[in-house]
Amino acid sequence: MDLEDKLNEVEKNYRDLEERLSDPSVASNPLEVSKLARRYAELGHVVSKYREYKEVASKLRQAREILESESDEEMRQLAHEELRTLEPQLEELEAQIKLLLLPKDPNDDRNVIVEIRAGAGGEEASLFAAVLFRMYMRYAERKGWTTEMLSSSETGLKGFKEVIFRIEGEGAYSLLKYESGVHRVQRVPVTEASGRIHTSTATVAVLPEAEEVDVHIDPDDLKIDTFRASGAGGQYVNMTDSAVRITHLPTGIVVTCQDERSQLKNRVKAMQLLRAKLYEMETKKQEDELAAERKGQIGTAERSERIRTYNYPQNRVTDHRIGLTLYKLDQILDGDLDELIEALVMADQSERLKRLEA
Repeated sequence: MDLEDKLNEVEKNYRDLEERLSDPSVASNPLEVSKLARRYAELGHVVSKYREYKEVASKLRQAREILESESDEEMRQLAHEELRTLEPQLEELEAQIKLLLLPKDPNDDRNVIVEIRAGAGGEEASLFAAVLFRMYMRYAERKGWTTEMLSSSETGLKGFKEVIFRIEGEGAYSLLKYESGVHRVQRVPVTEASGRIHTSTATVAVLPEAEEVDVHIDPDDLKIDTFRASGAGGQYVNMTDSAVRITHLPTGIVVTCQDERSQLKNRVKAMQLLRAKLYEMETKKQEDELAAERKGQIGTAERSERIRTYNYPQNRVTDHRIGLTLYKLDQILDGDLDELIEALVMADQSERLKRLEA
């Protein structure tokens, strides 16, 4: 099926949805209306561009007909001008339509749960995990997203062995999903007296947040333990058993939350994390190709398995998947990730377009 056939089919589906949405029997079913309205809005973007495309294509045909049939030089000159303007417009519209036709990741509109863990490099890896945590928090702040800590395990030097947090905002997963993988840092650690550059790693996993309707969890499959939260000591030590550990017995997944003083709040957050992990596991089963790709990204936190390198002496960040190097490490670590993420989105779209056209 060529592009025009696909677009004619999309336009037909769009008109069919329009009729169904105006059907009184459908209007009485709110869930059906919501589902159809979402699909109608998605197709609407494509149909609007296609109608614009057809209008430009029609003007282009008229200009070419004038060139073929008209002898008046002034009219021919005007037709040439039209061609010079309309041809690039048509190419641009075609490119935009192809992008709109790409299958949408069903998780793109979801909120995310981000897990950062120290990898190779000891205490320096924990400090780097804290740097990455701050980078994503600043990025979320720039986007106007909200964040919520779910769980953390700090070290003595204010690093993180592990930190898990939630980001809520429009398109959060669509942008942050490219961050999953091993991140490598090259810098002189604060603990290094001789000034020698060390290499350390941290892993980042970005999980789409799951709703209760996405994942059924049988309460009988859960083992829930409570314990006293660990802390830095002093007046802030929590003297009650408010920390929660939930084990999902069928899968062996264990999640822990201790950041809240309320056991109930910790339990709610732990269930959020468990749902996300079970949803990701189910998604992996359904999409073997994507599962293999994600496994390759996450790796085992060894120095050689990396998606990105942060080099402090050169103020450089290199994303190894797309060969992009930017000399603005300081800005990126302050949450200015737009250039990096936009390049990854474009590379992903380009790759998917190739497969679509193959």
